[in-house]
Amino acid sequence: MEFDLDWITQEERQELERNVFLGTLEQVKAWARSNSLWPLTFGLACCAIEMMGTGASHYDLDRFGVMFRTSPRQADVMIVSGTVTKKMGPLLRRLYDQMPEPKWVIAMGSCATAGGPYVKSYAVIKGVDQIVPVDVYIPGCPPSPAALIYGINKLQHKIRYEAKTGKQVT
Repeated sequence: MEFDLDWITQEERQELERNVFLGTLEQVKAWARSNSLWPLTFGLACCAIEMMGTGASHYDLDRFGVMFRTSPRQADVMIVSGTVTKKMGPLLRRLYDQMPEPKWVIAMGSCATAGGPYVKSYAVIKGVDQIVPVDVYIPGCPPSPAALIYGINKLQHKIRYEAKTGKQVT
């Protein structure tokens, strides 16, 4: 969108471009959503300890606007950390269905992303993406708190990009 700015000097034009932000309402909503993520904690195994460490004082996810919630009706991100068994799969899907739209999923650790070392077990689901759609995968066994922060930052960028372009990122 261009405006007729012929009546101002070049210095004033540069000052205006540095200080005025132009965007759509969707971009503003995406910025607000991406900076106030409320994840539903779904810790199933050793990755949950790393997720708790990320929320503790040393890494402090609060500074990113991330507040852990225990109710699916108040959460917009589900962090699945650990081994998902076939018995736990329907419960995970039920919690995902109870979350309000828009909602996102982060698969944390090699067990949640691909089954991990238990991939040949008859009772383990070979990745949480067989139950719910996953937006961000965080590899590792267990992944470090810094890796979870990086994954959350990637989710924030994804939310903003989809609002800006209107395209779904896979």
